[in-house]
Amino acid sequence: MQQVSVHEAKTHLSRLLRRACAGEEVVITRSGHPVARLVPVEEGRPLFGIDAGRFVVPADFDDPLEASVLRDFEGG
Repeated sequence: MQQVSVHEAKTHLSRLLRRACAGEEVVITRSGHPVARLVPVEEGRPLFGIDAGRFVVPADFDDPLEASVLRDFEGG
């Protein structure tokens, strides 16, 4: 695990990204204190559809709202 300052990270970001993509963890420090980690993105399955079936859109979803509800939304 390599530690670099914020200044060094800004100066050598492309090089640090290559190292992270190769699996190395880079810790970015500010005033000697760790503030962030640069790590590769883990490949995984897409999250689209993860909540399928947990909510049913009501049949009246796009029906016009009642006048009183519209007034509340519009501040009238």
